[in-house]
Amino acid sequence: MFPAQALAEAMLRRGWRVKLSTDARGARYTGGFPHVVQIDQVSSATFARGGAVAKAAAPFRIAGGVMAAVMGMLRDRPAVVVGFGGYPSIPAISAAKILRLPRMIHEQNGILGRVNQFFARKQRVNAVACGSWPTKLPGGVAGIHTGNPVRAAVLAKAGAPYIPPGDYPMSLLVIGGSQGARILSDVVPEAVAALPEALRANLRVAHQAREEDLDRVAASYESIGIKAEVQPFFADVPRRMSEAQLVISRAGASSVADISVIGRPSILIPFAAAVADHQTANARGLVNAGAAIMIPESRLVPASLAEQIEAVFSNPKAAVQMAHAALETARPDATERLVEMVVGLAGKGQDA
Repeated sequence: MFPAQALAEAMLRRGWRVKLSTDARGARYTGGFPHVVQIDQVSSATFARGGAVAKAAAPFRIAGGVMAAVMGMLRDRPAVVVGFGGYPSIPAISAAKILRLPRMIHEQNGILGRVNQFFARKQRVNAVACGSWPTKLPGGVAGIHTGNPVRAAVLAKAGAPYIPPGDYPMSLLVIGGSQGARILSDVVPEAVAALPEALRANLRVAHQAREEDLDRVAASYESIGIKAEVQPFFADVPRRMSEAQLVISRAGASSVADISVIGRPSILIPFAAAVADHQTANARGLVNAGAAIMIPESRLVPASLAEQIEAVFSNPKAAVQMAHAALETARPDATERLVEMVVGLAGKGQDA
C-alpha cells in the first residue's frame, strides 16, 4: 500500500483525480491515503491460501471482481491504471486490459510476485516499473528501474543527519510485518540482553511486535533494565528511523526503501517464507553497498545477532559509513520517476 499511497499523493499534487481499487482486506490498510482518494472495493481472491472450497470459489470471486471493475471503469473511465501486485490488483488490471486502457504494473521486490508475473508476460500491460534492481523478469520483458516510492513522511526525513553511536543515549528500532515479526520478538530481546552492560546502559529500544507478543516482549526488556516501547504498529516510523543509530528489520521492499532514503545502518533478516525468497533479493542492494548486515532466518540466534549489534554500536566510524552507503543506494525521486511513467502512458491514449 505504501508505494500506491506515495503515487496517489504525487498525482493529487499534480491535479489528477485518484481512485484506489482493492478488496475488503486491502481496504483495511488505506488509512494513510489522502481523504480525497475514492476507495472502490471489488472482490478478489488468491489460489495460494485457504481450503479446497475457498480455492474452488476463487475464480468466481475474481470474475465477479473483474466485472465490477469493468462496469466501474465504463462509468468513470480512467486515463491510466497502475497495479502494485498482489491478488487485490487482479480485477482492475484485468478490466483495463478488457477495455484496452493504458495500464502498467509496479513491482516492489527483486523477484516478481505471482500476479505481476502473470500480467508482465505476453504484453498484458504496457509497462513494468521495478522498485528493486536488478529485478528478475520474464524473458522478453523490459523493466524500468524507478525505485520504490516512499511516503511523504519518509521523504521529509530523507538524508536526516546521522548521529553515530557513542557514550550517550542510543536508539535501536526493530520493525517487522505481522507475518514476520514473531522471530524478531523471540530473538532480539535475548540478543540485547547479551550485549555488554556498558552498551545496554545507553540503549533504548522501539520494537514493533504482534499483539499476542506485546506483554512478553515488554517484560523481556524490562527484566534487563532496557527502556523499551513495544507496540503492534508505529505510526511514526520515519521519525523513529531518523533518530535511530541502528535498524533491525525484515527486508520488505518498503522497509528497505525507507532505510535507504533516510540513510541508516541496518541488520536485515529476510522473511524465509516470502515467495521465491524475494526478501533476500530485496536486501542485496544494501548489503552489497556495505550499508547493511544480512542474517538469514535459519541462522538468526541471540548470540549471532548480539555480535552484529555490538559490531555496529562499538564502531562509530563504520556506522557512519553504513549510513552514507545506504543513502548512495536510495532513489528518493522514485515517486517522480513513477509519475513520469504514468503521465507518459496516459498521454498515449487507448491501447492499440
